[in-house]
Amino acid sequence: MPDSAPILEVENVFAGYVKDLDILQGVNFRIYPGELVAVIGPNGAGKSTLAKAIFGLLTPHTGKIVFQGENIAGLKSDAIVQRGMCYVPQIANVFRSLTVDENLEMGAFVLDEPIQPLKEEIFSRFPKLADRRKQRAGTLSGGERQMLAMGRALMLKPSLLLLDEPSAALSPMLVNSVFEQIREINRSGTAIALVEQNARKALEMADRGYVLEAGKDRFEGRGIDLLNDPKVGELYLGAARMH
Repeated sequence: MPDSAPILEVENVFAGYVKDLDILQGVNFRIYPGELVAVIGPNGAGKSTLAKAIFGLLTPHTGKIVFQGENIAGLKSDAIVQRGMCYVPQIANVFRSLTVDENLEMGAFVLDEPIQPLKEEIFSRFPKLADRRKQRAGTLSGGERQMLAMGRALMLKPSLLLLDEPSAALSPMLVNSVFEQIREINRSGTAIALVEQNARKALEMADRGYVLEAGKDRFEGRGIDLLNDPKVGELYLGAARMH
C-alpha cells in the first residue's frame, strides 16, 4: 500500500437511481496517486453506478466521496472536473457531429491557456487521431472513438481518470490497443480507475482491484492476487484454470 494519502476515497456509499432502491449497498473504494485500480464484477453489480456516483452524475444517499481531501459527494460534474477528475463514459462519449480537432477543443473548455500544445500532445499519444483530425468523430471506428474520448479527457491533464467499460463492443485487436493506451496514460503519472467487463485483462495490468457483487465490494487486493484467487476465479473469471 502506498505511503501517501489516497487521491480518492469512497466510504460506505449507498446510491441508486430510484428512491429507496439503492444499487450501491455500502461500497468502499480507494485509489492512490498514480495507481491503476480495476473495478470488476458481474453485470448489475454496480460498477458503472459507482463511477457515476464518484463523478457527480448520481448523488449518494449516504456515505462520503473524498477527492484530494475534499468531500465531493453532491457536487456537480463540472465542479468535479475543475478539481482534477475526468470521466469517460461507456457510450455517447464523443461529439459525433464535430471533428476530432473540435472534440479535443471541447475537452479543454475550462482551461484559460493556449490549447494547441495540449492538442499536439494528444496527437503524439494517439497518432491515428492526428491522421483524422479534420474527420467527424461519428465516422471513426469504435477503437478510434474510444481513443478520442480518452484524449478529450486528457486535455485537462486530470490527476484521476475514470474509465467506464473502455473495451465494450471492441474487437479483440482493438481491445489490446486501447488497453495499451490505458497503460501508457497511467505510466505518465495519471491515476486511473478502470471499470471493466474484461476482468482478466483489467486485473493483469492493475496495481489493485475491487470485485463488486450486489452493490458491495466483496474482494479487494493486488490485481495479480485477485487474478489468481480461486474464489474470484470461480465466481467472476469462469471455471477455467487461471494462469
